[in-house]
Amino acid sequence: MIPWLRSPDDRLPDTQRALPPGSDAPGLLAAGGELSPQRLREAYSKGVFPWYSEGQPVLWWSPEPRMVLFTDEFRVKRSLRKTLAKFIRSEGCEVRIDSAFRRVISACSQTPREGQDGTWIVPEMIEAYCEWHRLGCAHSVETWIGGELVGGLYGVGLGHMFFGESMFSHRTDASKIALAALVCFCREHGVTMIDCQQRTGHLASLGGREISRTEFERRLSLSLGTAAISDWTYDASMWRHLERGAGADQDPGP
Repeated sequence: MIPWLRSPDDRLPDTQRALPPGSDAPGLLAAGGELSPQRLREAYSKGVFPWYSEGQPVLWWSPEPRMVLFTDEFRVKRSLRKTLAKFIRSEGCEVRIDSAFRRVISACSQTPREGQDGTWIVPEMIEAYCEWHRLGCAHSVETWIGGELVGGLYGVGLGHMFFGESMFSHRTDASKIALAALVCFCREHGVTMIDCQQRTGHLASLGGREISRTEFERRLSLSLGTAAISDWTYDASMWRHLERGAGADQDPGP
């Protein structure tokens, strides 16, 4: 049995109590409670996140292992490098941060996911993260072309840690452009790890990999121990960080 959070004063259990790999719901830690800013901060500070569907109670998760993207391991394949080079050079193409958060999270909620029936970004979650955005903890990275929002992602920023939540794309590679911009922003500000929660082939192809929960929580603790990023704006000069780490590799792939 997993713990049930009945009161705002109930604390999330230790993550070691999450259901183990091989169980019916590996990583499930607790159920119930609300999506208040206080609860969300408690959860993310422990590496726990909410994930549930319409009609379910709030479900809290701590996967083992954990999918992350180390910013110096971000892979830019040849085709994406060409797309980025064209985007950076073109007039009317820009990356913005936090200019359309609600539009981004709403677009993410409407994007079909392989292997998923419906969305986990339910209306209650949209409102909760929009409130957290107003409080300066949730952020969107957006791809704009010709004044049109064509892709982006959103997530949570605490200390020197970014927790990626979801992304969408209305044009080819628009979400990858936003992710590349996020990596550059993170490198600019000394953020070394982006939480990706659970493994997907798409993230693995971009350099994401799994680490143990223990290692994730160790790194998370160090990241949260530093001052929060105060300036969430994207400057075109940050694209220079694509030449660092794995992003500078001449990948022979497409």
